[in-house]
Amino acid sequence: MTMLDQTIGEIACEIPGATRVFHQHKLDFCCGGGKSLREAAERRGVDTGELTKELEGLRAQPQSGRDWREAPPDELIEFILRRFHDKHREQLPELIRLARRVEAVHGDKADCPIGLADHLAFIEQDLESHMMKEEQILFPMLLRGYFALSVAPIAMMRHEHDQHGESLEKLAQLTNDITPPVAACNTWRALYAGLAQLREDLMQHIHLENNALFLNAERQAGGNS
Repeated sequence: MTMLDQTIGEIACEIPGATRVFHQHKLDFCCGGGKSLREAAERRGVDTGELTKELEGLRAQPQSGRDWREAPPDELIEFILRRFHDKHREQLPELIRLARRVEAVHGDKADCPIGLADHLAFIEQDLESHMMKEEQILFPMLLRGYFALSVAPIAMMRHEHDQHGESLEKLAQLTNDITPPVAACNTWRALYAGLAQLREDLMQHIHLENNALFLNAERQAGGNS
């Protein structure tokens, strides 16, 4: 199988640094992680030759990153909770505060992201509900090895991940793909820097769950059925 025939989610797990390349080319490796690299690249109009060259260059480098597909559920869950669940709960209140300030001060400007603060508040509420379901229902199931019982909750979490992806698309639409205008003030720039980090973190969060934690659990369930 060539790299172009591998799924983009597999490559994101396998090659440290691949997610950075995917971000640069706007390739969806989290919700769209089940697509082949060829399909994902062609949909975005990305040159497959140049893309594979970049990825092969990363693959040839000494590998120091962790392949989370090989981690036991307890280790990966602990990482997800610490690195992403806790982080999102820190990020969003401050981003909402900054967005409301930018809208209050610069609301009369054509390029002001009107509606951004409300959209971020929606993301916060939606994400909090999602994370609580994982923390109270799904993750305890996985930690106890109840893989067969986890199949339906995983399907629901995957569906909600798709909805998070749609929220990120709307976020990009409201902010000119998170690009501040030339004359943006420091608050505006700080807001957009935080939004870029949120997007990167949330995509990585979804990727690790969809393409490592959930996939492993589904395989275990299939093997035990």
